[in-house]
Amino acid sequence: MAAGLVLAVGLGVSTQVSAQASVHAPAKASTAAPQSVSGTSGQAVTRVADFYGAYVDAKGDYTDPDVTLATALRKHYLTPDFAKRLAAWEKKNGADGVLRAQNVPARWTVTDNGAAGNGHEVIVTLTFGSGETTQKTKLFVLVERYNHIVDIETTSAR
Repeated sequence: MAAGLVLAVGLGVSTQVSAQASVHAPAKASTAAPQSVSGTSGQAVTRVADFYGAYVDAKGDYTDPDVTLATALRKHYLTPDFAKRLAAWEKKNGADGVLRAQNVPARWTVTDNGAAGNGHEVIVTLTFGSGETTQKTKLFVLVERYNHIVDIETTSAR
């Protein structure tokens, strides 16, 4: 578990890009630029991107989801108070509180939304499904105390 957490926390989103790049796919001509992910240590948007990237990866393996890693990520990134509130929300709603859904998104984006109160708000847009049957959910993630997530809502705190 510790090794998995260190890998997920230490490499975060960059691990996903490497893993995606290693998947063998038929070669096709593309004019798109190579994919790149970057971040800054201590920056709220990078921290939230690292968390969501690793969390979705841990939850997203339908044949063998890594529940232990998902739990460790929550413990590392969420404040204890918020973790308790999130557990109550999940019990009431029958869904994963981090994703606000019962399933795992196919894609996600993370965008800075600026200062909010004593913290910083980051917008996470989750895309579920594929092709013409996609649904997007926008979440507002508040990062405060010591760069920990203190709230995830469907409306902005700003």
